[in-house]
Amino acid sequence: MAGLVLLVLFVLLALLAPVLSPYDPLAQSIPESLSPPSITHPLGTDKLGRDMFSRMLYGARISLTVGLAVVALAGGLGTFVGLLAGYLGRWADELLMRVTDIFFAFPSLILAMAIAGALGPSLRNALIAVAVVSWPIYARLIRGQVLALREREFIQAARSIGVSNRQIILRHLLPNTLAPLLVQASFDMGTTILSVAGLSFIGFGAQPPTPEWGVMISEGRNYITTQWWLTGGPAIGILLLVAAFNLVGDGLRDILDPQLRR
Repeated sequence: MAGLVLLVLFVLLALLAPVLSPYDPLAQSIPESLSPPSITHPLGTDKLGRDMFSRMLYGARISLTVGLAVVALAGGLGTFVGLLAGYLGRWADELLMRVTDIFFAFPSLILAMAIAGALGPSLRNALIAVAVVSWPIYARLIRGQVLALREREFIQAARSIGVSNRQIILRHLLPNTLAPLLVQASFDMGTTILSVAGLSFIGFGAQPPTPEWGVMISEGRNYITTQWWLTGGPAIGILLLVAAFNLVGDGLRDILDPQLRR
């Protein structure tokens, strides 16, 4: 419940950013640069006099959008591969799982950096890079679920009455893999937000003046000992949002696991 409350709060702040934000997140005011938190600027201003509170609100919108997009892309591709590998078996399983193993052979962050660097630094390319390194997790997860389900009685019954492979996969196997898929997606939302922020911090993701939390921490790192609010606000935002998704993932796992419910 704590994670859900935090998550709902972040979603509301992101959706209402144009209404709640007192200033344009890109508007500069050099005379007010590096102002400490005050009534006028609740989270202070950065080196160009931009309001940090407004930039935080729009940063939440970017982080949530990127997280959803990456999880949708990686989850969709991984689920497709896992369903085919688990149900078809034999050569299809061997081929698809060996491709998956190739991606697992590289550290995910290093591979994401390489892909983002090759495509060029931008938020879209960082999104693609993180999605590319994330899909094998879903493929392995869904394959394991399908291997356990394909010999069950209801699947054998469907085969015996002539139900096509496509219908078996879509109507019987896919719905029975949704519970672990949702739990994994909840955990991956937090991981994705952290990964994209990390890529932006080192220059492979969003570029200034985009109000993205990783970019904001990167811009404020040189002032961390004197103007703490430049890095403190975005860092706390990332911490709370990632914690919210992890807590929601824990809750979903407990709710959807029939053994824990007993």
